[in-house]
Amino acid sequence: MWWGIPYGLEKVHRWGPETATLNWCEEDYYLTTYCAEIINTLTNGMFIYLGWKGLRNCISEGHDRIFLITFLGYLLVGCGSFLFHATLWYSMQLVDELSMIYTTCLMCWATFGYGHTPTIQTLLGLLLLTIAGSITLIYHHLQDPVFHQNAYALLTTIVLFRSWYLMETRLRSTQSATVTRMWTMVRYGLSFFLSGFLLWNADNAYCSQLRLARREVGMPWGWLLEGHGWWHLLTGWGAYYYIVYGIWLRSCLDGRQGEYECIWERVWSLPVVRRRKGLAVNAKANGVGNGVSTGPNGEVKKKA
Repeated sequence: MWWGIPYGLEKVHRWGPETATLNWCEEDYYLTTYCAEIINTLTNGMFIYLGWKGLRNCISEGHDRIFLITFLGYLLVGCGSFLFHATLWYSMQLVDELSMIYTTCLMCWATFGYGHTPTIQTLLGLLLLTIAGSITLIYHHLQDPVFHQNAYALLTTIVLFRSWYLMETRLRSTQSATVTRMWTMVRYGLSFFLSGFLLWNADNAYCSQLRLARREVGMPWGWLLEGHGWWHLLTGWGAYYYIVYGIWLRSCLDGRQGEYECIWERVWSLPVVRRRKGLAVNAKANGVGNGVSTGPNGEVKKKA
């Protein structure tokens, strides 16, 4: 079309041969010799930005360390995916895909380990470490993306149902209004995630037609038809929602809802859990920053 810039021919591969076991529907090296899949690469900026935002929030607000580590994993997913799509190297593919498994295992530990003794938490950590290590070895041996996708889906489903169970059994009777708001956040997070999944699968199923359509309309309009890019944007948003939901849930389970609140003004705004204004001004006075937090009855306990 006259208002679109024509797609170019495939250029020299700056990063050498493609060694990844996967190659998505976006054409390779059509825009620059330095990036194999330009849109699939740049859309990881969502993960990198939200990961950095989450890290800053965890540090400034004194959230439990497990969520700080989880956001580090989330950031690693974005960086790994950025490098994978830019180079199409197998090593970067592993960083991208396995960091998804490891980050989900961290959330499993945070969710299933809550309220248990340090001994139980340690045993749970060893179990999850064994699971993550086994998935790594099996996936590296099989090099089958379906295995990775199923493992990730199973872990994600388990941690979601466990968090919902905790929310309903521990909070519904005393914090009904808060639980209702939490379910709203869950629904939107799942909607983003599932929408991204559907667009990604449509990208795979109708790849040849989409490639023709992209070349017909030219750039930048063709970029709107990159389904895997939409997967990055929507799942990045949905995963961020879930981690923030986990922080919010933990603060309520700890009986700290008077200290923390979830700020979520609009559906398309980014939720964040912050200390309430005028409360806990001195972080040390509230056990923040020195490795402790208070439980429902004001007892001091170590952070998870």
